[in-house]
Amino acid sequence: MCGIAGLIDTTLPSQALPDTLLDMLGTIAHRGPDGLGYVVGDDWAMGAARLAVIDIESGTQPLGDPSGRFWLCYNGEIYNYRELRADLEAQGVVFRTHCDTEVVLAAWMTWGEECLPRFNGGFAFALLDRRERRLVLARDRFGKRPLFYARHGSAFMFASEMKAFLAVPGFAFEQDPAQLASILGQWTPLPDQTGFRAIQALPMGEWLSFDKGGLERHTYARLAFPDGPAPASEDEAKELIRQHLEASVALRLRSDVEVGVYLSGGIDSAIVALLTRDISGRPPATFSVAFDDAALDESAEQQVMAAHLGTRHDTLRVSHEDIAAACPDAIYHAEVPAFRSAFIPMFLLSRRTQECGIKVILSGEGADEAFLGYDLFKETLLRCQWNDIDDDTRRRRLARLYPHLDHYGPQDIAALTGLYQQFSREQMPGLFSHELKFQNGRFSARLIKDAGDPFAAISALVAEHGEMAAMSAVQRAQWLEYKTLLPGYLLSTQGDRAALSHGIENRCPFLDQAVVDLASTINLRFDDGFEEKRLLRQAFAGRLPESIVNKRKFPYRAPDAAAFAETRPVYLELVQSESELAKLPFLDVNFARRLTAKVLTRPAAEISTKENQTFLFLLSIALLHRQFVSRDGVAGHETQRALPPLVRAVDLRGVV
Repeated sequence: MCGIAGLIDTTLPSQALPDTLLDMLGTIAHRGPDGLGYVVGDDWAMGAARLAVIDIESGTQPLGDPSGRFWLCYNGEIYNYRELRADLEAQGVVFRTHCDTEVVLAAWMTWGEECLPRFNGGFAFALLDRRERRLVLARDRFGKRPLFYARHGSAFMFASEMKAFLAVPGFAFEQDPAQLASILGQWTPLPDQTGFRAIQALPMGEWLSFDKGGLERHTYARLAFPDGPAPASEDEAKELIRQHLEASVALRLRSDVEVGVYLSGGIDSAIVALLTRDISGRPPATFSVAFDDAALDESAEQQVMAAHLGTRHDTLRVSHEDIAAACPDAIYHAEVPAFRSAFIPMFLLSRRTQECGIKVILSGEGADEAFLGYDLFKETLLRCQWNDIDDDTRRRRLARLYPHLDHYGPQDIAALTGLYQQFSREQMPGLFSHELKFQNGRFSARLIKDAGDPFAAISALVAEHGEMAAMSAVQRAQWLEYKTLLPGYLLSTQGDRAALSHGIENRCPFLDQAVVDLASTINLRFDDGFEEKRLLRQAFAGRLPESIVNKRKFPYRAPDAAAFAETRPVYLELVQSESELAKLPFLDVNFARRLTAKVLTRPAAEISTKENQTFLFLLSIALLHRQFVSRDGVAGHETQRALPPLVRAVDLRGVV
């Protein structure tokens, strides 16, 4: 796991390239605290900050082939690298190391872009072909690892995190109102969005090439839900679930350092922890977040699971004060606006995990997308059925929607009846499943004056993917989650950025292509879809505590606006001061001031979900402006941390 960065075709003086690149790597050294390395040519430079996980002694980067033609900077892990290595050796490839980095390089040299669909892992890499003067960037199929690129004059730049571009002389960050409105509308960036002008994210499942002919983007992995042969029975389906998840966890336990597990208190992470213990032959180290607020806290279930497995368990209790204090640093690492504060405890948990000496963590992320764990999927299913069922059936199914809400009762069912009637037919082409969800986003988008249609970008994305027309409504909902909230927030802000902020590599066994494909063949085949993840639960029912198996979906949440209203951190001036708000010319200042005044003065119970969400968006936009645009008050601990040692420097300037 690493942070990578580079420049090509630059107007910078040749003698300035190494220092500029090292400055770029220094801003993302938290991703790779074990050593910096770079290779530099006459008008290009690229390098990596390495987190040593596999082949610790020999896996130094950048890695070149014996001829010196190809140079690779690689971030991530290819979990099936041993199998790929065997295939390559059978074709005559001779390896010098035991790291997966060399497998990536050899695979590209042997198979070209055809290697990408073979990779099972989370990765982003840059590969330079010196002879062809061609740079290739590539990213994994689910967007587990980040990769950004930008043009600066005649130069092309790339990095694992956008903050690396802060080190490039003359490059200026500018927030993009149209992108911000889109992000606020759908709660998260679209695959290529960043919130800043002139900076793009390479979408998941894509690769690009840059040479004298320009830039070209290519898709190598399209998101689909194969309608393969379904298991003949529930028992066969459950056995296949066990087999696929065991295989996936086994792959992700490949590491030369200890692998721990994040325990949330739910079924997904419990399964991962169970399989980790069984496959490795010893209880893993486990880590959890706890809250004082009983409505948010799952520490009782976490302790039950830790005791059941006999793990070395560590609980981090997070207060409102902790969230408020860590927010600026967490936002700095996230780099994009956030609609909730739940990523801040994960940022703090990664620090605790690092302090405990763990570098690699497994989590249950991706299970809800694959096995229909979100309420969104049940809501979509019911809305599709709405006009074809009678009133009694509607009420019965509405009553089954939210078993995790203790206060959910007849009054809620009556209110939802009218709402579902209103949204029983598609109003936004291709976005039927998310129309209810986007109502909160429509409110948040009011922060941006003259925003236009905040859903224009996502509507265009859907229109570009005609394959969605053949999908069911629930599969379209899955497709949108896989393309938006999963890579844009869960795997990034709350995942990769929170974990790698303290040098922790997070791995997600449920985001294995074989697991995802299996889930698509069994979802809704053996039940009506209103008992989330029933087959997944039952597949492990005899091996986990009943309280875990029978626990209904409990969304991971953290204190949102209440944490800031209670603690009043100094940086709230960014959203309270007229002079500070005036620095954001795209902002609807009157709307922002009314919202802030209400959130900070009224009881938390009187603040709606959409107001909570919009306040967090406003605060994060203001913090990002200070940190990236005006460059005032960036995260303090970043400037105080000692840089990793320089372990590799290859100078090819003047070398043909």
